[in-house]
Amino acid sequence: MKFISYCNKIIEYSFYSLFLLVPLVFAGDTSELFELNKMWLTFGLTIIIATAWGSKMILERKILIQRTPLDILLMLFLASQIISTLFSLDQQVSWWGSYSRFNGGLLSTISYILLYYAFVSNLQLKHVYKTLLVSLAAGFLTVLWGFPSHFGADPTCFVFRGTFDTACWTDQFKPTVRAFSTLGQPAWFAAYLALLIPLAMGYALNNFKENHMKLAVSNWKLMVFAFLSVSFYINLLFANTRAGLIGFGVAYVVFWAVVFFKKEFTLNQFLRPFAFFTVAFLLCTFILGGPIGSFYRYTLPGMNAAQPTKTTSSSTQPASAQAGGGDVYDAFHGSINITDSAVIRQYVWSGAIAAWQANPIFGTGVETFAFAYYKHKSPAHNLTSEWDYLYNKAHNEYLNYLTTTGIFGLGTYLAFIAFFTFLFFKYLFKNAQPVGPPTTHHKNLYIKQHNHSQLSPLTSHLSLLAIALFAGWLSLLITNFFGFSVVITNIYLFLIPAFVFILFGLLKENHTLTFSFSDASSKEVNPYQWTFIGLLILISLWLHLSLITYRQADIAYAYGFNLDKVGQFNEAQPYLLQAYKAKPDEALFKDELAINMGAHAAGLYAQKDDKNAAQFAQNAVSLSDEVVLAHPNNVVYWKNRVRLLYTLSSSSTTNQQQYLTEALRAIDRAKELSPNDAKISYNQGILHGQVGDLDRAIAMLEETIKLKPDYRDPYVALGLFYHQQAVDKDEKVIHPDKHQKAIEIYEFVLKKIDPKDEEVKKALKGWKNK
Repeated sequence: MKFISYCNKIIEYSFYSLFLLVPLVFAGDTSELFELNKMWLTFGLTIIIATAWGSKMILERKILIQRTPLDILLMLFLASQIISTLFSLDQQVSWWGSYSRFNGGLLSTISYILLYYAFVSNLQLKHVYKTLLVSLAAGFLTVLWGFPSHFGADPTCFVFRGTFDTACWTDQFKPTVRAFSTLGQPAWFAAYLALLIPLAMGYALNNFKENHMKLAVSNWKLMVFAFLSVSFYINLLFANTRAGLIGFGVAYVVFWAVVFFKKEFTLNQFLRPFAFFTVAFLLCTFILGGPIGSFYRYTLPGMNAAQPTKTTSSSTQPASAQAGGGDVYDAFHGSINITDSAVIRQYVWSGAIAAWQANPIFGTGVETFAFAYYKHKSPAHNLTSEWDYLYNKAHNEYLNYLTTTGIFGLGTYLAFIAFFTFLFFKYLFKNAQPVGPPTTHHKNLYIKQHNHSQLSPLTSHLSLLAIALFAGWLSLLITNFFGFSVVITNIYLFLIPAFVFILFGLLKENHTLTFSFSDASSKEVNPYQWTFIGLLILISLWLHLSLITYRQADIAYAYGFNLDKVGQFNEAQPYLLQAYKAKPDEALFKDELAINMGAHAAGLYAQKDDKNAAQFAQNAVSLSDEVVLAHPNNVVYWKNRVRLLYTLSSSSTTNQQQYLTEALRAIDRAKELSPNDAKISYNQGILHGQVGDLDRAIAMLEETIKLKPDYRDPYVALGLFYHQQAVDKDEKVIHPDKHQKAIEIYEFVLKKIDPKDEEVKKALKGWKNK
């Protein structure tokens, strides 16, 4: 039936689009350039695939879902995510995921599992080949895009600003130091490349076998895949992340170990390509350097940097190595005071474990790490260079699952990984034959038997691809240990098992979940079928419209948010209102609009327009009320509420005390959610000082100093409050002990924190003259 054929084509080319476009897509007009757009694209393509699959089943008059060896574990994992969402600290966040990405939310997990079953239920061996080639093509395009950025000519900046340089990026994102191409972050780029390199090598080895084990220039296919492998590795080095390089190293060792261990391959057979790739990768590392500091000194850049120069730099390692060469969020800061990422991870991981211990079975809720961690954050984290960062991930995929979905979530996730690993080795060494006849192309290529193997050469061909896929899949497990998954890596994490099962021929037609709901033998499409297909298409269109509306709202929000950041509150308000009206249930939009209206009210109060100012203030507080009522465990919203109420208290004369009182309540709630947050403790002290409770303010500020001894602001406020207690209304000293305490605190600031602090110097000079 031609309609079924159309559905098959839609499914097939949607999968090709998924693997081609997701790594490449990004947009400069959304609030997050990369991951948010990749996730929206994945949602859209998943809807198309599901609609075509559903229509196909309606046309065939039966529900047909391919059974696979991972069914029980995948369903248990999905159940863990659903249960965790039901008991979540924030169900909206658990459903969608962290706003800046969405990957990891329940909806994304449903999408990945749906894609897994759609692939195994509708596509065949030939489609696996094409999908893998599309994957390599996409990888090469990302390499082409990212390669010039290492040399200061970033195509992304040309798209955004029309200048072929790297000026569009801040100091935290320097592609000349750590390339990220279209993936958005060096660690994600590295994880993606570490996944693809074994696949390119697998294809190279297959073409090496086909040409009787000759490394010949005339073997252009071999040359192409060898070139891809090396170019991927060079860009992996440019990404400059330790996790990515370690992940690739493990994958590389496993790839060759399995190849040489499998009986139909011999050491002599692949010794030359093994030597070629090993020498090529080592040579690239020696010439270009790498992110692992202990080995960097033995590379050419390391040896050159070790030579005596006139520079005053205190380190001879690359900037990323100074910063730990870390993963997600370990951006280059251009400072020698950057805490090593390994140290920071120790604090984050210990906090993650403590949060899990408080919620051991089902966790705190899918993707709620940003809320869970801060209640258990170690005070020692305040002494790092990332003390005030918002961590919405544990920087370890496994601890992230443990914290947010408990032992049930992590247990089913690890069981899925372990069982697939077991199945891979079990069937690899059983030499399973592929299901169905090979294509004519492969019949012609693999017609002869080789003396070294009792198997058909086609099976050897499939074995190499399966080994390459497993090695790449294994690299994801390593990079996820030091970071976390993103959209494209999660797609591969769930789809590679599908590819391997098809390559091994494990998916048999008689192993399907089939339910015929009418006479399946009839070939005529009746009106009821068309009606159901029409409804399915309408639902698909509605879902796509919702995604488009969400994205348009985000574009408006991003524009308004950026205007707010530069103080253009009047210009920002129409865009934030547009975002809020389009998605009134999105708390992020509502919260930013509340802050904007609060700033607008402050401006009107300054202009003595009390009537309009009061209306804006009331609207702002009402919006903030809605946000914290719906998301009572989100510390960010409580901190923003404090900011809003403090702004209003500073500008309003009639309701100043009311706003300050509400601000104190909000800061107290924020303190409950994040007891070791030095900024919250500092602001708590400031607010108590504002309402005249100096004893309480001093106690809060002294606590802040204990949390973060190198934090300048609480010292300054503490000295000021001691001074206020020390003098009367005429500035006459009435408490010499407190006056001396204030002087000692400011002298400490100049001695230990900032000797050039002019504000402190000026105040200290005046106090000493009293």
